[in-house]
Amino acid sequence: MPETIIEKIEVKRLQILYENGNVDESLMPDLSDNDLKKMFELFILARQFDQRALKLHAEGRLGTYASILGQEASQIGSAYTLEKSDRVFPSFREMGVYITLGYPIWMLFQYWTGDERGMRTPDDLNIFPVSVPVGTHTPHAVGAAFAAKIKGHKTATAAYFGDGGSSKGDFHEGLNIAGVYKLPVIFICQNNQWAISLPREKQTAAKTIAQKAFGYGFEGIQVDGNDIFAVYKATKDALAKARAGSGPTLIECFTYRMADHTTADDASRYRSKEDVEKWKARDPLLRLKLYMERKGLWTQQYEDEVKKRVTDFVDSEIKKHEAAAMPEQKDILNFTYKELTQRQKKELETL
Repeated sequence: MPETIIEKIEVKRLQILYENGNVDESLMPDLSDNDLKKMFELFILARQFDQRALKLHAEGRLGTYASILGQEASQIGSAYTLEKSDRVFPSFREMGVYITLGYPIWMLFQYWTGDERGMRTPDDLNIFPVSVPVGTHTPHAVGAAFAAKIKGHKTATAAYFGDGGSSKGDFHEGLNIAGVYKLPVIFICQNNQWAISLPREKQTAAKTIAQKAFGYGFEGIQVDGNDIFAVYKATKDALAKARAGSGPTLIECFTYRMADHTTADDASRYRSKEDVEKWKARDPLLRLKLYMERKGLWTQQYEDEVKKRVTDFVDSEIKKHEAAAMPEQKDILNFTYKELTQRQKKELETL
């Protein structure tokens, strides 16, 4: 009996904005000049926050921090499409998402100093706290999407994670449920090529992360993660599909982690300078800048003005954070368990 093909899948790759600043006009999303300037200014803000966080860590004023350098297009491009009513579940490297959605900058600094009050989300936002455990928040996002579907809400849920997160059981459980029940959720994987020191090819034999979606009955797409327009379009299309009741989408943003995994890491131990230099030429901010220059929207004077305004703002947010009252030291013991252990009681006496 001859073999038959039960199903044939195809992983599409989306790129719109090229490294030289040119675009594929047939794919270009409808973005106004004002949108482009907002994206650019969010880029500068996210990068300035990132740089300040690294300097504060070096000065001992901030705890262990995970840089977003090089991944801003994947974060800003996707978050720019989200509505206030959508629920967002980030991992630990999504400061660009928080910033794009309008999360208070001073509270982000507060969180990274180890004060959990920085993750007390303002009432007008639906972004959940940072998930440091890898991939564990994926089922949470699916649960929120399931609840929205049951209640008939025309909202969507977004879950962010890295390529390392796609190797966790939570990822597969979440995608399986989302596919079976056609839930209004989008999974955004920032494939930055490294899960700490482990390269992507040692995590999975699959050629793409995106193709994993097809195993659970829905579409996966790979986009150039350094192309803010491709990320924007793919996310916008996926959200429209989710809100219409047509089910989930997995978006693989193919990008690169330019910095160390965190400030506790030294990436030079496991990757070459040549590889990093190659990706520097693909800087997502440079790409956007070249496009805006061709449209007459970027000048050096404009960028300098934006940087000055953003720098002053970020520095004022740092002052606001550092002027806030610190929590009591004893709180770290008082609120760990329902009741204090004998050891904690002794530690309290020491404090």
